[in-house]
Amino acid sequence: MKTILLNLTVIALLITVVASDTPATAYTNHTVGGPAGWSFDAINNISATNYSSWAANQTYNLGDYLIFNTNTNQTVIQTYNETTFSSCTTDDASDDDTFHYNGGGNEFGQNVTIAVPLTTTGTNYFFSDAEDGVQCQRGVAFEISVNRGLGLPPSLNQPPPPPYIEPPGPETPQMTPVNINGGTPEIDNSALRSVANVRFLLSPLLIGVTSLLLAF
Repeated sequence: MKTILLNLTVIALLITVVASDTPATAYTNHTVGGPAGWSFDAINNISATNYSSWAANQTYNLGDYLIFNTNTNQTVIQTYNETTFSSCTTDDASDDDTFHYNGGGNEFGQNVTIAVPLTTTGTNYFFSDAEDGVQCQRGVAFEISVNRGLGLPPSLNQPPPPPYIEPPGPETPQMTPVNINGGTPEIDNSALRSVANVRFLLSPLLIGVTSLLLAF
């Protein structure tokens, strides 16, 4: 009897391992909170559902999306920083590991849908920091572990943009002009003076010849 129970236990463990190692065959959209959406019950001062329990029943891979059906009363914060997640605030968060998603709504209580791609493996944290972090403290928060799966699809696997290079301003030093072939040619003033002297000597001579011709 003990042998049969032991065999059944081993079989159950093998089934569990195989199921957990089954590779992803497609990307998945996960609707956060299921029918409850991403919401806070202000009357009872509690989250609309248990988001940690919801998250524990999902398998997440690179390229999947989390779909937040929510409204502008809540915020959607994603972070890789456990300290930021535990503090329920982004006051000391870094731009490199914490992101605030905006659904585009401008009116209070306006319904919005926010799609967040999963682009980094490992632990990802999500929370709402609305009402000075009260929503997060009262349960509007969860963490997930993201597997590699199929890897990032081409639409999410784009190279970063080239670094920004500031154009030169008015105070930027200007390049000194370069003279080509020795610079600007100089005028030979001595040659000009020689031509002038020749003209000066020829003038009286021409006048004398002209006078003799008139005398004859």
